[in-house]
Amino acid sequence: METASADQWYRTRTVGEGVTWIDEPFIQEFYRCNIWHVRGRDRDMLVDSGMGVVSLREQIPLVTEKPCAAIASHTHFDHIGCHHEFEDRRVHADEAAILAEPTRANTLAHPYVEDGIFTKLPPAPYASTEYAVRAAPATTVLRAGDVIDLGDRVFEVMHTPGHSPGGIMLFEKASGILFSGDTVYDGPLIDDAYHSDLADYIASMKRILDLPVRVIHGGHFPSFDGEKYRDLIRAFLAEKDR
Repeated sequence: METASADQWYRTRTVGEGVTWIDEPFIQEFYRCNIWHVRGRDRDMLVDSGMGVVSLREQIPLVTEKPCAAIASHTHFDHIGCHHEFEDRRVHADEAAILAEPTRANTLAHPYVEDGIFTKLPPAPYASTEYAVRAAPATTVLRAGDVIDLGDRVFEVMHTPGHSPGGIMLFEKASGILFSGDTVYDGPLIDDAYHSDLADYIASMKRILDLPVRVIHGGHFPSFDGEKYRDLIRAFLAEKDR
C-alpha cells in the first residue's frame, strides 16, 4: 500500500463560529475521527486528537497558537492519539485510568487497527502491529455539569455513557453548538464494544433527546442540524429500546 507523507496526513476546513474541522483523510471513513478546534478569547479547545500516527502540533500550527485544552470525548484509539502532545488534558472520571494507562485492548486498537483501515499508510516507521496510544494522564478530571471556559465561550460537560462509560458531549447553550463525540453522529452507532452498555446508552439518548441544539459536530461523519439530531436519536431508540 502507498505511504503518505507527514505533511499530507491532516486536512482542515473552517466551519464557522470559531470552529475548525481537522481530520485524517487516509483513514477509512468509519474509523476516521473528527478533530474539532474551537477558538476562544483566553484559550482554545480541542475536542479529540485523532490516531496519533503523525504529530498534530507539528503539522497543524493552529493548535499551538494559544493555550489549548485537549478534551477527550472518550478514550478509543482514534480519539486520543495526540493527547500526549498537550499540557492541558481533560477526560471524564470514568475513563481517566485508560488515558493514563492505554493499552491496545482498552483503547480498541485491538482488534481494529490493521492496514485495512487506511487508504494510504502513515509515514515510516509506522506499523499497524506495533501501534499503540501513548499515555497522557489527565490534568483535569471531568464530571457532568463541569464547564470548559474559553473566556468568551463556555461549554457544559454532559456525561453520556453507553458507547463507552466515560463518554461526554460538550454543549454551548448560548450558540446551540454541540460536540457530540461518539454518542450521536450521522452513521452507524456502536453499542457493542467491550465496555459499551446498551441500557446506559438508551438512558443517555432519552435524556439528551430534547436538548435545544442547533448544529452538531460529531465524532465521525459530517455535521448536522437539530432536526437530524432528534431523528437519529429517535431511530436509535426505536431500534434498541424494546
